[in-house]
Amino acid sequence: MLEGCEAYLAHVIDAEKVSPTLEEIPIVRDFPKVFPGDLPGLPSHREVNFNIKTLPGVAPISIALYRMALVELQELKKQLEELLEKGFVRPSISPWGAPVLFVKKKDGSMRLCVDYRQLNRVTVKNKYPLPSIDDLLDQLKGATTFSKIDLRSGYWQLRIAEKDILKTAFRTRYGHYEFLVMPFGLTNAPAAFMALMNCTFQEYLDQFVIVFIDDILVYSKNREEHEQHLRIVLLILKEKELYTKLSKCEFWVNQVVFLGHVIFGDGVMPDPSKVKAIMKWRVPKNATENGKVIAYASRQLKTHELNYLMHDLELAAIVHALKIWRHYLYGENFQILTDHKSLKCILTQKELNLRQRRWIELLKDYDCTIDFHPGKANVVADALSRKSSNTLASLGSHNQTLLLEMRSMNTKFEIDQVAGLLATLQLKPDFVDHIKEAQTRDPFLLRMRERLKQGKKSNFSIRADGVIVNGERVGVLDADGLRKKILQEAHNAPYAMHPSATKMYQNLKLYYWWQTMKKDVAEFVAK
Repeated sequence: MLEGCEAYLAHVIDAEKVSPTLEEIPIVRDFPKVFPGDLPGLPSHREVNFNIKTLPGVAPISIALYRMALVELQELKKQLEELLEKGFVRPSISPWGAPVLFVKKKDGSMRLCVDYRQLNRVTVKNKYPLPSIDDLLDQLKGATTFSKIDLRSGYWQLRIAEKDILKTAFRTRYGHYEFLVMPFGLTNAPAAFMALMNCTFQEYLDQFVIVFIDDILVYSKNREEHEQHLRIVLLILKEKELYTKLSKCEFWVNQVVFLGHVIFGDGVMPDPSKVKAIMKWRVPKNATENGKVIAYASRQLKTHELNYLMHDLELAAIVHALKIWRHYLYGENFQILTDHKSLKCILTQKELNLRQRRWIELLKDYDCTIDFHPGKANVVADALSRKSSNTLASLGSHNQTLLLEMRSMNTKFEIDQVAGLLATLQLKPDFVDHIKEAQTRDPFLLRMRERLKQGKKSNFSIRADGVIVNGERVGVLDADGLRKKILQEAHNAPYAMHPSATKMYQNLKLYYWWQTMKKDVAEFVAK
């Protein structure tokens, strides 16, 4: 070390929050049976078991198996063995049978799900009401101490009525089984479990307990009251043999997250994690960024419309939109985007049937143009997916030509400010400036810009925003690996299906131009 210098040695560790053990939590430590490491087995029969009442005259429904990957079959075998060992399922000879599938959990593990949609379709719906979350939160006024209790696999703690067990049957590669406990996926399961919980805590609801399906919140005005309230709730859970998961519970806290809200002594506010995307929404800087989806529309086809040709159906959709949104569109200049390319020519088509003529007369009342937009490039619009900070909308109204060019390829561009590369294809507002700046570094385009300024004829032109284009195609320089990223997107993007060099070149040259494009495409595909 140099003389006069100070040095510091730091030891950095990952200090994860350590949850308290059962023995460390007051009152809770007196009820160890309520917090087992796993469910002890098949629950006992309760006052009311879960019933599945089907519509009169419905015959048993059996659906073919879904195909599974090898890794899914291995997981299926493992989970079936666990369910059999716990006594939650048993082999079945039921005429009913639903297929199974897997859904990934947040932690990457797989959840076994039974597809009960056909059974749900013929089930008489249980109208037992779920409480309004706003009404539940209103009960918390004045509370300062909270405990949140989450039941362990709550549905599996309620037995199915013996006569209805056969209806829960599910089919797998390894046999036919049926549930003895209430499985996930049945239409009346939330209502039935809500009824069980309300019945269990009926005497204390809205006094110091609120329940929502399998979530329990105990609230008190002070810690002295909370000691009494928490003991009552845990005693009821012990008597009713309802088991909880300690790792998902919180006790003796002044602030708790419950039903998507943060609850504390001074009030209630939305859970920040639920509104994160909106809170990070930047302030709009131009009219395009301030744009938003105004309305959606849909309707079923009428009986006579079922016989329409596809061309007429696509035109009927436009007419329907014009009629219901007349108050927005009449007297305004606007653009209609359709994935039915032939409609671009409908206004100049010579031979029209009577229906089409009537619709064309309606179209003439509006100042509009009809343009083609490929269906595969269309993204369902909603507020979050169309945020200007991460979508093509951030181009601005003066760059709509480039916007359509990029959308036609289903590409998005984003300049990686750290590495100086286009790390992801996602457009930012300064992208056009980036293209213009790159074009000033190219000797050929510099000469071309001078020729155009001198009024000399050429296939090239300078757009209003200063970008040099060849016909309708954007001139792309190889600055910052931009060409490579465009090639990767054209070859690997959704729906691209890894096209051949010829097909890929034909697609690219419609929207982009550079001198060695054909050669670059061939070399890229060959690799």
